[in-house]
Amino acid sequence: MSTICTLPTQGMMPEKYRRLSRDEMEKRVREIKEKLGDQLFIPAHHYQKDEVIQFADAIGDSLQLAQVAAKNKQAKHIVFCGVHFMAETADMLTTDEQIVYLPDMRAGCSMADMANIYQTEEAWEKLTALFGDTIIPLTYVNSTAAIKAFTGRNGGACVTSSNAKKMVEWAFTQKERIFFLPDQHLGRNTAYELGISLEQMAVWNPISGEFKYEGNVQDIKVILWDGYCSVHQGFTVENVQEVRENYPEMTVIVHPECSFEVVQAADLSGSTKYIVETIKNAPAGSSWAIGTEMNLVKRIIAEHPDKHIISLNENMCPCLTMNRIDLPHFLWALEMIENGEQGNVIKVDRETTEEALLSLNRMLQLA
Repeated sequence: MSTICTLPTQGMMPEKYRRLSRDEMEKRVREIKEKLGDQLFIPAHHYQKDEVIQFADAIGDSLQLAQVAAKNKQAKHIVFCGVHFMAETADMLTTDEQIVYLPDMRAGCSMADMANIYQTEEAWEKLTALFGDTIIPLTYVNSTAAIKAFTGRNGGACVTSSNAKKMVEWAFTQKERIFFLPDQHLGRNTAYELGISLEQMAVWNPISGEFKYEGNVQDIKVILWDGYCSVHQGFTVENVQEVRENYPEMTVIVHPECSFEVVQAADLSGSTKYIVETIKNAPAGSSWAIGTEMNLVKRIIAEHPDKHIISLNENMCPCLTMNRIDLPHFLWALEMIENGEQGNVIKVDRETTEEALLSLNRMLQLA
């Protein structure tokens, strides 16, 4: 299982950082970045706050940041502005001499937390007893290092929303059936796009240890873990209908973590990178309703004043766990590094890393 270091310098951020002005904090961040130079690298996910993302050395979705982490061999200190599973992935893909930090250890992913290794191993035992050696596991990168390791040692791979279609196609060249976790929506939407009917998909309930399925279980091609993103599940078909009524000229684009019904009702669906690039390349004057995390939507709106852009659900809040890292925590992490301390370090044990890398590298080789 994955292990997170617990060091004396971890814990609650000192109150003094709350009393600093934004100007003071930004000045200190710039000073530390200049002082550490190439020894410091700051990757940040698209969903992060603007106050932090302004200092990022690389901005991207999960696949982009995994690739950046794998290629980075120079920086000693990698301050990851994202969540636990992203920082774990960065630690596993970098060298033993490099140290990965998460500025706020509360930054997590509710979806990743919906699949623990004990439930997964129990499910796998039951599924292989039922289907034999006809099943291969795939895990969304929004999962713990332990789940990635499980996938690796059982011949499977990781996927991101950018390469899910390619990875599912690959998986079906390996086995007759796929066990997809932890996001049922990405799995369902991707499999359906590849021609798998809904009648050939079952949902596995990790609490009851049973299928949600009616019919002959031998007809099942895709077993979906009963997990989801709480943010993307908040977009509804009613949201799409409201846009259609109020803005008939507007194109609706959503993330494939949204429900099947929402993806089918939308005009376009794709990864975070796909959404960013699609809006960037759209003509001036075009109109868009975006179904994804609010921090990103607001940033896209600010970057494209020549286009009419709204959130598909304007009452949606930013992801509470993705939104944890703020400027005070970010500065705190940098000052600990400057002072030679190792606080908020993310470190995955060697056995888990070796098995998880099997899964990650299968993805990266095909990405």
